[in-house]
Amino acid sequence: MQIEYALGALEAVLFASGEPMEIPRLAEALQMDAGTVRRLADLLTEQYDKRGSGLQLMMLDGALQLTTRSEYAGPIRAALEVKRNAPLSNAALETLTIIAYNQPVTKGFVERVRGVDSSSVVNTLTERGLLEEAGRIEIPGRPVTYRTTAQFLRCFGLQSLADLPPLPNSTEPTMFDIEPEDTAENETDAAEETLIPPEENLETIEQE
Repeated sequence: MQIEYALGALEAVLFASGEPMEIPRLAEALQMDAGTVRRLADLLTEQYDKRGSGLQLMMLDGALQLTTRSEYAGPIRAALEVKRNAPLSNAALETLTIIAYNQPVTKGFVERVRGVDSSSVVNTLTERGLLEEAGRIEIPGRPVTYRTTAQFLRCFGLQSLADLPPLPNSTEPTMFDIEPEDTAENETDAAEETLIPPEENLETIEQE
C-alpha cells in the first residue's frame, strides 16, 4: 500500500467516524499492523502542523480521533449556529417521523427503513436538540438508541407524543411495524409520510 494512499485512508476513516477509534480496529480496517497505524498517525500529525491545518489528530487512551483546533472554535460555533437555525430538510423530517413513531430506535433501524445512511442526519438532529440518546440495547455492539425531546414537541406544536397525527391506513401493516431484527428485504420502503410542523416553527428552530 502506497504511503499516500495509506495516509488518505486513515484520514478518511477517522473523518467519517467522527469519534475516537481504537488503533487495533483501525489496523484491521486498513489491513495493516498497529505499529504502522501509529507511524501513519505521526506522519499525518506532522502534515497538519506543517501546513497549519484547522484539523488535528489526537491520541486518546489508545485511540485516534480527528478534531478541529481550539483556536478555530469561534468560526465553527458561528457556522453551527447558522446551521441549527436552518429549516429542516426532507431527510431530517423523514428521519424524525421514523423515530417519533418507533422510539427508541437505533441509527441502524432508521437506515433500514430509509434505505440510506442516516448517521449524519441523526447526529444533526441530536445537535439541534430534537433527538437525544435513550440508552443502549443489550446486544453485541450495544448500539445507542434515540428518542425525540421536549424541544421536538415544542417545535411541532405538540403537548405529548399522543398528539402525533395518526398514520395513514393505520389499521393496515405499515413500515412502522418493522422490527429492528427484520430483514432488509422487508424494509426497503422508506417513510413517505413526514411530520409537517406549523410553518412558523419550521422557519427557524433554535437550539435552546
